[in-house]
Amino acid sequence: MAEDTKLWLKPISRRKFLALSAAAAGGVAALTTLSWGKKANAVSNSGSQDEGVKIVPTSGSHNCGGRCIVKAHVKDGVIVRITTDDAPDTEARPQLRACLRCRSYRNRLYHPDRLKYPMKKVGKRGEGKFQRISWDEAITTIAEQTKRIMQQYGPEAIYVHYASGNAGKVAERVWMQRLLGLYGGYLNYYGTYSTAQTQYATPYTYGTINTGNSREDWVNSKLIILWGWNPTETIHGTNTMYYLRRAKEAGAKIIVIDPRYTDTVIGLADEWIPIRPTTDNALMDAMAYVMITENLHNQAFLDKYCLGFDEEHMPPGIPPGNSYKSYILGLGDDKTPKTPEWAEAITGVPRNTIIKLAREYATMKPAALLQGWGPQRQAYGEQFVRGGTVLAAITGNVGISGGWASGAGYQARSQKIGSIPIKNPCKASISCFIWPDAVKRGKGMGAADGVQGVERLSANIKLIFNLAGNTLINQHSDCNATARLLQDESLVEFIVVSEQFMTPSAKFADILLPADNYMERDDIVTPWGFGDYLLYMNKAVDTVFECRNGYDWVADLADKLGLKEQFTEGRTLEDWLRYIVDETRKNHPEFPTYEEFKQKGYYQWQYPEPAIAFKKQIEDPANNPFPTPSGKIEIFSERLWKMNNPQEIPAIPKYVPSWEGPQDPLREKYPLQCITPHYRRRSHSTFDNVPWMEEVAPQVVWINPIDAKVRGIKDGDKVKVFNDRGAMILPAKVTPRIMPGVVSVPQGAWWSPDANGVDQRGCANVITKYHPTPLAHGNPQHTNLVQVAKA
Repeated sequence: MAEDTKLWLKPISRRKFLALSAAAAGGVAALTTLSWGKKANAVSNSGSQDEGVKIVPTSGSHNCGGRCIVKAHVKDGVIVRITTDDAPDTEARPQLRACLRCRSYRNRLYHPDRLKYPMKKVGKRGEGKFQRISWDEAITTIAEQTKRIMQQYGPEAIYVHYASGNAGKVAERVWMQRLLGLYGGYLNYYGTYSTAQTQYATPYTYGTINTGNSREDWVNSKLIILWGWNPTETIHGTNTMYYLRRAKEAGAKIIVIDPRYTDTVIGLADEWIPIRPTTDNALMDAMAYVMITENLHNQAFLDKYCLGFDEEHMPPGIPPGNSYKSYILGLGDDKTPKTPEWAEAITGVPRNTIIKLAREYATMKPAALLQGWGPQRQAYGEQFVRGGTVLAAITGNVGISGGWASGAGYQARSQKIGSIPIKNPCKASISCFIWPDAVKRGKGMGAADGVQGVERLSANIKLIFNLAGNTLINQHSDCNATARLLQDESLVEFIVVSEQFMTPSAKFADILLPADNYMERDDIVTPWGFGDYLLYMNKAVDTVFECRNGYDWVADLADKLGLKEQFTEGRTLEDWLRYIVDETRKNHPEFPTYEEFKQKGYYQWQYPEPAIAFKKQIEDPANNPFPTPSGKIEIFSERLWKMNNPQEIPAIPKYVPSWEGPQDPLREKYPLQCITPHYRRRSHSTFDNVPWMEEVAPQVVWINPIDAKVRGIKDGDKVKVFNDRGAMILPAKVTPRIMPGVVSVPQGAWWSPDANGVDQRGCANVITKYHPTPLAHGNPQHTNLVQVAKA
């Protein structure tokens, strides 16, 4: 398609779009009262009531917290309207409705700033200056640099960067990993920026991350505690709010613990408990103190299923005073009972609130303590994770309907979905968060640095493939320092970026490739974390300009490297999608054929009853031990004890005062704690350049009226948020919906520094610190002290 007006169409009215925005804050059910026009048919390629319109069932493959049914209405090769799931909305099969982000998708698809041609860097890396080149020149250059770096440094110098912008089964990074695996290998990574601490720490208690019942079981809970969890905005699995509402309608009391009075508090909560960031474990410790001293804990459960609660149930050879109970009662080394008064001074949560919360969780059974992922993204987030698992065990809420084992909370039931075969002969792996260390000092890094699979790394990272990701700069800690690192071309020698827009990360490419859009490709997507379904992304419209699908250009690269036959196996992209379906059908014979799946656009499994995590372990422990070394719930972990770092990695979960927390002396200079939550208008940094979403939720810093008053700040004032790492300018939202001493800057805004390096967009990562957590070597980006002043 030529560069013509066909790409930029008559928009949907903003009034109707913003009406949907208001409804979304109230939850999924409110959307049923609004219509985007005539009802769409549910079958691919069928005509609608509008003459000449074809309706294509598809989805999105963003890391957006939900995967939903999206229907593209196509006329004359152009998407003229977007609707969502309109199948019967039943308890057994609630609709998979898209949120505002995908409903605004034409803004993104037909955005005039889409990248259109392959380009190469001119000038210094990071300046964002590029020259158009041909695809052949781009692929030839990438092939030459890949050969050179592989020969000179070996596979551990080649890194496919953490990138979640495309989570499809045939995303660009999947093909690059397949190709590099055939070519000799690449440095792998483990963990995620979102969940590093919970994925790493939860198995030290339970031996697995699959610690959650399926969501339809929440209706059986009498009490649900949402600890640092805001599914109204994060979605956290399509229809999560639906299942929470069902639980509330069935009589469950819902308590939200969060520094902010979030949309989830507004829509669901019976009680809001604000807490200072990074102090969650102090509150957990005090809750345990109340339970133990008032004899509310489930001693019979602890005796039968747990290791390390008290001195009578410790591993052999551990000195006295190291049990969890000894720590809580002040009988251990610190001699400090973890009383509600002790916790109040740290957390800001009143003593009486702590006592009431502990009594309710211990007595209102069954109860579910659901741990969000925000509180584990802090300096000692691993302690928060394990602290929640221990509270669940103390109250006996593990392995029962209506309960919840806490921790990572991935549901106990899952399906085996086929994948593209990838074999990486390189065994070395690093935490995805510590790649800057692997750039600066990779050669020689070992287990103490988070390296797995090999004793030591043999090379620094020299080549980065950043495919559909903005974590190279925007989503990583300390943008300014990261930019300086990447600007030094003696460190990373070559960077390849595949993108749809000139993001902050794309500006650091040496070769920049224009990617196709999700409406321009076929793919298969799994649910985001929770759900029993699979979605087919049907291509709705043709790719524009010189944008290409990842499989096509990686196959060309494979040809340049002499591996095309091995890479493609003679298959087209559709052949590979058939392969995924065929592999899925081997595990699930009930799954439809490829043709049936593609036409309908989704398949949903049905189960007769909820899945209950650890049900077998609780009902028949002799034949079903927990998948831990001891076969029990490990409140005390010998594996952690043997790491011999009790101050930062204790064998039992403890409150560890955080750097840049409320007890850090740095508060004299920077007195406010800054958190960086998710925002409904973006999927991380995706959609930040969509104009309508800016109207839905503008980028602002939340500040309490008490903190605003002493600084002379009024609602709407432009303010400067800063610390030693950087500064940003953005409007202030003065609101009692955030507790005093805490400010909030939504993560994901595109880093936009002016000539003086001051960010003008409100990119949260100009003030976050690059300081990996001690156990998971993960992301601590909610651990920040700042000052705020009128700009």
